[in-house]
Amino acid sequence: MVPMLFSGDFLQYALVFFALAIVAALVGARGIAGISMEIARIMVVLFLVLLVVSLVL
Repeated sequence: MVPMLFSGDFLQYALVFFALAIVAALVGARGIAGISMEIARIMVVLFLVLLVVSLVL
């Protein structure tokens, strides 16, 4: 049995940071919203990279 290298936690964290960015944008905190969106973008990229790696292995 092959151990699972990818669990999808990065996608869950990306969704949390995306929701935080939406709430911060609605409140008017543009700096926090921008940082949260950047973190969410990085998490989605990591999710995609790890997805491809786990599918190849």
